[in-house]
Amino acid sequence: MHFSLLHQATPSTEALIVPIAQKTDLDTILSLVAEQAGVPVDLIKNDFKAAAKEVHTLYFTEKNQSKRIFLLGLGEAPRTLDVLNALRSFVFKRKASLPANLGLSFLFKNAPENPAPWVEACVNGLLLGLYDIGLYKTDKKQEGNTEFRCEVLVDKSHKASATEAMQLGEAFAHTHSQIFDLVNAPANKKTPQVLADWAINSGKQYGYKVEVFDEKKIQELGLHALIAVNRGSERPPTFIVMEYKPKGKALRTIGLVGKGVTFDTGGLSIKPSTNMHFMKSDMGGAAAVLGTLEMAAKLKLPLHVVGLIPATENSVDAISTKPGDVIGSYLGKTIEVIDTDAEGRLILADGLAYAVKHYKPDVLVDLATLTGSCIRTLGTYAGGLFSNNDELVGKLYASCDRTGERLWRLPLWDDYKKELKSDVADLKNFSGNPSAGAITAAKFLEEFIEKHPAWAHMDIAGMAVADSEFALQKSATGFGVRLLIDYMKGLIAETA
Repeated sequence: MHFSLLHQATPSTEALIVPIAQKTDLDTILSLVAEQAGVPVDLIKNDFKAAAKEVHTLYFTEKNQSKRIFLLGLGEAPRTLDVLNALRSFVFKRKASLPANLGLSFLFKNAPENPAPWVEACVNGLLLGLYDIGLYKTDKKQEGNTEFRCEVLVDKSHKASATEAMQLGEAFAHTHSQIFDLVNAPANKKTPQVLADWAINSGKQYGYKVEVFDEKKIQELGLHALIAVNRGSERPPTFIVMEYKPKGKALRTIGLVGKGVTFDTGGLSIKPSTNMHFMKSDMGGAAAVLGTLEMAAKLKLPLHVVGLIPATENSVDAISTKPGDVIGSYLGKTIEVIDTDAEGRLILADGLAYAVKHYKPDVLVDLATLTGSCIRTLGTYAGGLFSNNDELVGKLYASCDRTGERLWRLPLWDDYKKELKSDVADLKNFSGNPSAGAITAAKFLEEFIEKHPAWAHMDIAGMAVADSEFALQKSATGFGVRLLIDYMKGLIAETA
C-alpha cells in the first residue's frame, strides 16, 4: 500500500474511510459527511452509532464517478490500539473487494485536535489488515487488488505531524508483519539460527551491530543455563547480541533481554499434548526485542539500546537435563532444576547477568512468555509486570495507557524468596508450589540482576499470541514493541 498526504479529496479516490469515535460530535460529523455524499443526514443518524468496528457505507456519484464513503466506528474513548485494530479489521474483511484508490479522511472534525496519533494507528492498521498468515500454503489465491494507494487527508496545519505519523505507521507495520511471521512460524521453520539470521539481516538493513555466539562460544563464555536447556535438542543454541548506538551522544543505555525458546516441549517434565503446538510461540519475548531494536534503529532514537536473546529449543532426549539435576549459570550461581518446563527463567538468568556485566544499562527490561500462572491471574487482557523501581513502573504504565498494550504490577516481596531455597544448590528454578508461580519466577530472575536498581520483568505469556478475527487459531500480536518504543520516546522527551 502506498500512502500520500493531501488536504482535500481527489477524483482518483474511489472510496473514503472516515474513522469516528462514539463520543465525538456525531451530529456535526455526520452532517458534513451527508453534505459531501448528498444524502439526508437523518438517514445516516438512524443507521450509524459509531460503535467499535461498526461500518456504514454511503454510495454517491461525483463528477460522473461512482464513489463510496465508509463510516468506521471506533467506540467510546478509543486508544491508539483500538483505532489500529478497527482499521485492521476493516481492511482484513474487505481486502478482496476494496478499490485500488482509497482515502482516509480526518477533515470531518472526526479526530482529536492533533490527529497524528490516529494517523499513525490508522496507517498501521490498514497495512496490517493486508497481512497474510498463510506462510506455507501452496494454494494461495489472489483475490481483488494486491496493490492499494491511500491518500491521507488532514488539515494543512497538521501537515508536518501527520507526515511523520504516517511514516511511523508504515515503519511499525513493516516490522510488526515480520514479527508476526516469526512468531506464527512452526518450529521446524524457526530454529535458533533463524532468529539469529533475522537479527543479522535487520542489523545490516538498518545500521546496528549484531553478533551471534554459536554453541562453542556459548560454552566458552560460561552460559551454562542456556546450554543445560538446549541439551535435549538436535538444534544448537544461539546467543544473539544486538546493539544500536546513535550517531551522537546517547542519552541513556537501555538493556533488553528476550526469551527465545523456539519450541518448548517442557523437556522431561513434558507438557500435555493438547495445546503443545502453540509452544512454537514461546519466543514471543525474543520477537518483541527483535522488533524493538529494529524500530529504535529505524527511528534513530538518541539512546544506546542493547538487545540480548538466548535462543534454544527445549526438547526431549536421552541427554536432556533431568529434574533434580544441578546446573551452573553465567553469574556462577548453581541451580537445582526441579522442573525442566521452567526453562525460560534459566536462559533469561544467563541473559540478564550478561547484560549487567557487559553493558551496565541504566534500565534493564526482560520480556518472556514465562508462566501459565500469569495467564490464570490476568487472563489475556494484560501482561504481568514486576519491578524494583516505582518510577520505572510509572513510566511503563503511562506507555500502557498510550499504546493500549497493558501490564499490571504484581509484588516482588522477599517473602517469596523462601520458595526458591534448595538443599543442594544456591537456589532452585521452581518452588513445587502451584500458587504464585509468576511471582516466584520473577523472584528467581531477580537473583541474576546483580541488584540492578531499575529492572522490570514482563511476563507476556497471555499477550504474545491471541485469538482474533485474523486467524483460525491463536496468532501473533506483536505485543511489546509499541510499548517499549513509546517508553523510550518518553525518556527522550523528559531529557529534551
